[in-house]
This record gives sequence, C-alpha cells and structure tokens, in this order.
Amino acid sequence: MSLKYKKLFEPVKIGSLEVKNRFAMAPMGPLGLADAEGGFNQRGVEYYTARARGGTGLIITGVTFVDNVVEEHGMPSVPCSTHNPLHFIRTAREMTERIHAYDAKVFLQLSGGFGRVTIPTNLGEFPPVAPSPIQHRWLDKTCREMTIEEIKSIVKKFGDGAASAKRAGFDGVQIHAVHEGYLIDQFAISFFNNRTDEYGGPLENRLRFAREIVEEIKKRCGKDFPVTLRYSPKSFIKDWREGALPGEEFEEKGRDIPEGIEAAKLLVAYGYDALDIDVGSYDSWWWSHPPMYQDKGLYIPYAKIIKDVVDVPIICAGRMDNPDLALSAINDGACDMISLGRPLLADESYVNKLRAGKTADIRPCLSCQEGCMGRIQEYSVLNCAVNPAACREKDAALFPTLKSKKVVVVGGGVAGCEAARVLALRGHNPVIYEKSSRLGGNLIPGGAPDFKEDDHALVAWYEHTLKELGVEVNLNTEVNANLLSGISADATIIATGSKPKMFSFGDDSKVYAAADVLLKKVDSGKNVVIVGGGLVGCELAIWLARSKKNVTLVEIQDKLLAVNGPLCHANSEMLERLVPFSGVEVLTSSKVVKTTEKGVIVNSDGNDRELPADSVVLAVGYSAENSLYNEIKYECADVHLIGDARKVANIMYAIWDAYEVASNL
Repeated sequence: MSLKYKKLFEPVKIGSLEVKNRFAMAPMGPLGLADAEGGFNQRGVEYYTARARGGTGLIITGVTFVDNVVEEHGMPSVPCSTHNPLHFIRTAREMTERIHAYDAKVFLQLSGGFGRVTIPTNLGEFPPVAPSPIQHRWLDKTCREMTIEEIKSIVKKFGDGAASAKRAGFDGVQIHAVHEGYLIDQFAISFFNNRTDEYGGPLENRLRFAREIVEEIKKRCGKDFPVTLRYSPKSFIKDWREGALPGEEFEEKGRDIPEGIEAAKLLVAYGYDALDIDVGSYDSWWWSHPPMYQDKGLYIPYAKIIKDVVDVPIICAGRMDNPDLALSAINDGACDMISLGRPLLADESYVNKLRAGKTADIRPCLSCQEGCMGRIQEYSVLNCAVNPAACREKDAALFPTLKSKKVVVVGGGVAGCEAARVLALRGHNPVIYEKSSRLGGNLIPGGAPDFKEDDHALVAWYEHTLKELGVEVNLNTEVNANLLSGISADATIIATGSKPKMFSFGDDSKVYAAADVLLKKVDSGKNVVIVGGGLVGCELAIWLARSKKNVTLVEIQDKLLAVNGPLCHANSEMLERLVPFSGVEVLTSSKVVKTTEKGVIVNSDGNDRELPADSVVLAVGYSAENSLYNEIKYECADVHLIGDARKVANIMYAIWDAYEVASNL
C-alpha cells in the first residue's frame, strides 16, 4: 500500500454500517442497465461488480424510481424496486452477493421523480408534475400541482422500494433527493413551492416530504438500516432556467447557504444517516454535472460548511479524482468519504491502483461528459468516452489472440495509441509510427488551456501504458507507401488523424491555425480575432481572454456551438455563457471578409466594420487526413482506417473506433 494515502483506506461508519475505505462510487444514471421488468440486466450486474472488484468501498447505484404512476417512466428505463418486486429482488440479489464477495457495501439510490426537470423524451403521456403550477425546465409547459394523496402514495412507495432493496441484499439506500432541483428538492425550495398546505410555507413544511420518506423507510426496514441523502446546500439559480457561473455576483433564487445549513440540521434530526454533498440545480446544471471548465474539488468548501454543523458522515464528490486533493479534504475535515463518479467510469480499478501506489496506471477522466451525461441525455444510455468497455464489461471484454500478428499502426494520436494498447493486451505485436516528436496528436494543442489538463493526462497515461506493455514506438517517422511496403506486417491500421481547415482572406501573413496558437508556435499578439465559434474556438477564446488578450469571436451561425458542440448540455451551456463572461466580444451571424493592414473587415448583419487584429485565428474545423490510406488501401490485404482519419469526430469516437477494430483483429 502507498502509505501516503493510507488515510483514504481507513474504515468509516455510516450509522452502524462499516465501510472498508473512504471511497464511494457516486450515483450515475443507470440507463441501459435495466431490463423490461425493472430488474438489473447482466450489464448492470457486471458494471457495479467491476467497481467493487476494483476496490471501491461503497457502491451507490444510479437513480431508481419508486413511483411509475404519478410520474410515468417508460419501461425499461432504469431499475425499479417497486415495478415487479420479486423480479427486482432476484436480479439485484445476484449483484449484491457478488459485490459483497469483494468486501464492498452497496446502497440502492431511490428517487421520488423529476418533477419540473423531467427529460422531455421520458415524459410519457401525462403532464409534468411539481409542488405547484410552475414552469417546466425544458418545455414551455406549466406543471401540474401534486395532490396530497399523490405525495402520500410516493412516500409509501419509498418504504416498499427500500424493503425490497433490503431483501435483495442492499446494505442501505440513498434518497434522491433534496438536490439538483429534482421533485423532492422542488418541494424544499420556496422558489418552486407555492403551496399553502402542510407541504408548503415554512422550511419544516417544505422538508416534510423528505422527512416522511426517511421515517417511512426506518419504520419498514428498522432504525439500523442506513438511509443517506443526496443534498445540495446551494442551488446557484439566478432565475427560471438561468444559472450562475463561478465568480458571478447574483441573487440566489434557490437555496442559499444559510437555509442550506438550517435544512441540513433538520434533515439529520429527521433520521438521515449521512449527507452526500454537491451544489447546483438543473437551472445551473454545470454545477451538478461539472465539466472541465469547473475547478477540481469544487464541492469541498460546501461539504466543509455542512460537516461543521452536523454529526453524521459527509460524502463529497465533484471532480475528486486527484488523490492529493481527496486526501486533503479528509485531513481538513471537509468530508468523511470521497465519492468518485466519472473517474470510476474511466477506470473501474482506480481505488486498487491508488492503494498499490500505481497512480500512473489510472486512466484519467476528461470531464468531457461525451460518453456519460451526453449519451444519457441524447440516447438514454450510460457509457464512457475513454473506456469503451464501461457498462459492457463482459460484452466488450478482451480475449487473447490465438495467433499473434505484427500490426503496423500509422499515427500516434489517441486512436493509434488505443489500438496499440488493445492489440498488445491481446498478445499481438503492434508497432507505432508517428511523424511528430511525441504521441498525442490533436490532444496536445487541445489540452493546452489549463482547464483541459486532463487531455494531457490522458496522453501521459497512454505513453506510460504503452511503455509498460513493451510497444515499439517510432517517433519523427513519417510513413509513406514505399516505407510501408518495406515493412513485413500482417495487418495495418491507419490512424493518421485530421488537420485544421484553412482558407484565405487575401493577405494571410497574420492568419494562423488555432492549433499553432495553442502550441505557442506563433504569437497571437494583443488583439485577436478568432474565426469559428465551435468547441475549439470557444475554448481558445476563453484561454486567450484569461491571458489578458483582447478577443473577438466571429461565428457565421446565429449562435455559438451551433455546429459540433459538446453533446452534454451542461458543457455546452456553461461554455456558451463563459465566453462573454470572460470578456470576449461575440459576433454571431457574421463573417470575416478580408484582412487589412490594421486588422480585418467583418460583415455583421449586412454591414462591414473593421476590427483591429494582430492575428486572425482559424478554428473552423478539421478535415480527415486519409491520403495514405487511399494510396495503399488496395495494396494491403488487411488494412483498417480509424479515428479522425475515417471521420472527423472527437476523442470518444477515436478511442471507440480503435477499441472495436483492435479487439477483433
């Protein structure tokens, strides 16, 4: 064991239950992990068991609904302990028994529903419900006020669901939640709750729903059965559908810290055995689902505030993958447990690797949310951008090859590195040829901004892993058809990536590619005009503005991120707001016409204006670099084109392409 992190591996108690270490798996929506009757399917069983096998002390499942009447959730959606209780118990029991074999504990997260934040694709036939007739988060609809009878029925369902969970072998439950603006949180927040009955008005009335839930579960399952709560002491709501950015001055319309402290005390007095702390809401959901633009450990200050006023364990999530940060949070008394969500998607063995002192072996999470939140939002399925086997551990398992092949991998970007890694693990002999002086491809310029540090961490992980696997890497070697024909190989993988699109404005002496500015190959000067308001252009604009540059972002579409934006709206909405908040002038429905001696001519709404510019930086996308493949595709018997060279996309699809091809070669 690494003695440096010994404190993180000391046991901790939640009520009378002892957890072997300080790590919990944060709850993440288990989309795709349920069967049609609300049980855990085999993918779900394997997924959670893998994290227990990887050393995590406490597994907290993603959200499972207790009610499917007041608020309809199409089946199969997520596991449901009340839909077909016997079937749920049968499937869940297999999972809990396997998890317990690794001396891990497991809690089932039970939810009362979404209320006004129901995802439109999951809305069903009924109008959305809420504590009061208030505006829906996504749709231009007014929610229907819940009746007292409906509230009571959901409370009873919590008791039913918890009883089934206990019978299925779960060690406790987590209530979802007085957090993130979900239904029970809407009751707790006066901005959403306009009721005049016993569930509205004073704070204790607004918390009555949460109180009755824990009392019902304790009555049904016993006082020693742990009931924890996902809890947000601050909402960051500026107004309906408007969230605040880090550092922004605003009037809190949701729950603020003073009431957050008072509510925490009441919730513990009601019987909750631990509080799992985050902040934010669906109106400010870049706090609840923090992208890379948020600081690491962003919930720690809020966890400390609550830890100081209650006497139950505090669990803290929120980009806590840095073990030094996690250790300091425990040592400083901010929390009792570290909750890892996306980092355990990226590497299910994070905890065991840390315990063994093998931190370089831990595959980093990018906080990109392409495979997790983005795919949950768009396709109702949970995955991971950097770990193609996440949530399909058995289906995507790697098998040793029966016959080892020498495989030439042309290109040392993320696709080439992943292909070589998988090939080597299976027993093949991959050889990488990379024309530049280092591995990483477009991750090198992409990771230049400080908020993209994990892109570089992923490159470092590939460098370390390929070295450990003994993969031959040839840098500063550009491969052409002649060179390739002289190499005796059984198969060839072309992963030559993509190159920035460039076009002319007349005098192009101060026109540069975004990658060259990010790599500091060129000096952008004081006044910078960026052409292109996609992901690269927006991130570059923020990075330059924070370096005290005068930045203007010119986008031909009528909004930023209109094309090729992040899949997850928490990322895109935060980024879209961060650009002007950082002091960048944004010109949409505009285009650069030509360069001038002083700068550029920009046409906006039919009118030309001259902007001062020391540089014009193009961030208008990439084109596939597939010329080598087109030259040799008929010459090689077994050749594959992957990643951006096949189709320009993102890090996730480059890795997934490579994993698919290399795992079946």
